[in-house]
Amino acid sequence: MKEPEFVGNTPRDLQTLKSWCARRNEAALDPELPIIDSHHHFYDDERGRFLLAEMQEEVGQGHNIVATVYLQHKAGYRQDGPVAMRPVGEVAFAAEIARQSREGATRFCAGIVGHADLTLGEGVRDVLEAMGEAGEGRFKGVRHGATWDDGRAAYGRTFAPRHLLLTPEFRRGFAQLAPMGLSFDAWIYHPQLPDLMDLLTSFPETPVVLNHCGGVLGVPPYTDRAAVHASWSAAIRKLAGFPNLSVKLGGLGMLYGGAQWHLAEDPPDSSALATAWRPYIETCIEAFGPDRAMFESNFPVDKQSCGYGVLWNAFKRVTVGYSPSERADLFHGTASRFYRLG
Repeated sequence: MKEPEFVGNTPRDLQTLKSWCARRNEAALDPELPIIDSHHHFYDDERGRFLLAEMQEEVGQGHNIVATVYLQHKAGYRQDGPVAMRPVGEVAFAAEIARQSREGATRFCAGIVGHADLTLGEGVRDVLEAMGEAGEGRFKGVRHGATWDDGRAAYGRTFAPRHLLLTPEFRRGFAQLAPMGLSFDAWIYHPQLPDLMDLLTSFPETPVVLNHCGGVLGVPPYTDRAAVHASWSAAIRKLAGFPNLSVKLGGLGMLYGGAQWHLAEDPPDSSALATAWRPYIETCIEAFGPDRAMFESNFPVDKQSCGYGVLWNAFKRVTVGYSPSERADLFHGTASRFYRLG
């Protein structure tokens, strides 16, 4: 049977997803285990509305989400002024949500990762300083997305230039991060992992976290899952040799990975997700160790494949054999240390 054609990561709107995910409810496993959701988004634009109220509804599904880290998603940009400074608005947008939620049990946006154009070179320092002020102590670092592919994953996307991480202008901007006490979130696809190795070789002092298990593609031409896993896992093991690199465990519900949960009448349960995701999560943990690996929801993007509570149950199922201290790192400690959450 011919596989359905990939038409982007977000083919269904948020209201449709809310109704679909409601068809699968599970009680939270290990409900007392503290969790820092190390990667999620907010926005209120043509993509829909996913703000504090919507995230609180997700968090209210029984897991002990004690804090979250907001990741840039082109939301809340300034509408005028210098183009380079417009992303500062997103940091202020996330900081305002943090203020709105400061009395609750969950510290939403305890850490904020913004976008700054690192190809500005030394000129990006002014942007980073403005973000630090806008973040009110919560601004922790930047993500300058570098995803590129000439296969089906390119559908509906505007990519960064190919080999962005290797360019001199990007590296001049990247060099500003460590002296300012900032980290970098690396968002690339698995065929690009060698570029990250090259970057890390040149910048051994800059804290970097690899997003989404390294962006494993599963859409054409990457449909041979065994071959993809072999090449990806080899790169992951090499990357783990860089002590300044950590990895986020998640993003596996994004449709570019080739999963087709979104086509089913009912969303998957956590056992099915754990079975599908275990080969990727365990490979990352074995390579990096629990002290350099952190779980993420990547919501609402990963909601295309499953519900929030079910997602965390899947992560807990995958790690049931780990010690209490190892699980503490994976679900809370690593994220707290990497993002300096206190």
